[in-house]
Amino acid sequence: MRDYKKIIMQEQDIDTIERGVCRTKTGCCAKLHVTDWLSDIKLPIELNNIVEVRFKNTRKDYYQNVNNLSLKVGDLVAVESSPGHDIGIVSLMGALVEEQMKKHKPTLFNGEFRKVYRIAKPTDIDKWKEAISLEHETMIRSRQMTADLKLNMKIGDVEYQGDRTKAIFYYIADDRVDFRQLIKVLAENFHIRVEMKQIGARQEAGRIGGIGPCGREICCSTWMHNFISVSTNAARYQEISLNPQKLAGQCGKLKCCLNFELATYIDAQKNFPPTNYPLETEAGTFFFLKADIFSGTYLYMQQGNSQSNQITVPVKRVAEIQQLNKKGKKPERLLLKDNTPEVKELDTFHAVVGQEELTRFDKPKNSNRKKKRNFHRNPNRKSNA
Repeated sequence: MRDYKKIIMQEQDIDTIERGVCRTKTGCCAKLHVTDWLSDIKLPIELNNIVEVRFKNTRKDYYQNVNNLSLKVGDLVAVESSPGHDIGIVSLMGALVEEQMKKHKPTLFNGEFRKVYRIAKPTDIDKWKEAISLEHETMIRSRQMTADLKLNMKIGDVEYQGDRTKAIFYYIADDRVDFRQLIKVLAENFHIRVEMKQIGARQEAGRIGGIGPCGREICCSTWMHNFISVSTNAARYQEISLNPQKLAGQCGKLKCCLNFELATYIDAQKNFPPTNYPLETEAGTFFFLKADIFSGTYLYMQQGNSQSNQITVPVKRVAEIQQLNKKGKKPERLLLKDNTPEVKELDTFHAVVGQEELTRFDKPKNSNRKKKRNFHRNPNRKSNA
């Protein structure tokens, strides 16, 4: 059994927030962190010896513990790479690894899982920390090289391998880019093996991270693995104003959360009548303004009136009037007596535990109070009078 405190002190010395080496009682600061909710359940048979290893930002992969090492979540390990070896952090073990592999496809070598070599030695960690310290400078210099070569691309991040023999350059480009000359320049200047990997705007936002307008961390850096295309129809179904500044996320694309409740809105509107037909009545013509989907009502405005004079009409009543209009008939009124919407009483403040009223400061002060107080304080007032 290794000393747990020594491992924590060893990890705290590594200044790498992107790697998530900040283990606490509640978890860690890594992106796409997975909580092992089966950790307190002892299984009778060990299902497999596959472990999930986390690298910089959102990159993860799965390796086979062929040497039967006694690993724990948070251990620094040396794993197989091509070429050489890489340093990562064990992020998940046990039965949940199989469920995670359904979302993240593991990288196989000749049809087999790559191996976990050993627990990282102090020399491995020192070399890994040296490689991490070069990443920011390499990214700045590589951006200058792309500008000199006049390539229409942006290098968003650089990740060195644990043994400093290889580096992954993550780039963003709208069109196809011929970066063969760039690879030669990078290899000559940095003396490493270069791997170029293209990512999208949403993937870049997930790697950088940040706080969304909801006040929480953005979803692409906390739990989202697959990015589904988002269209403006999602905002139309949910009656959201088509303001590009409010609908766009930090990546500049439409927010992924527009799709979260879309299926609920579509199911609720299955039996709703169309809204592009005005309602003809003997009292006048009414035009559609807005829909309240979950209450099952439409808001209409009479022709010639302002939008402030809105009338709430139940969906069933709208369908009845549309059927009458198709037959050439007009009802007498828009709403029946039974269809008038009920006005709900608003909850007011109640002082149930002897609390004071909230409007106590709004009451005007009693002007006679000060006069009475001064009258009693002056004992000679009566004699002088």
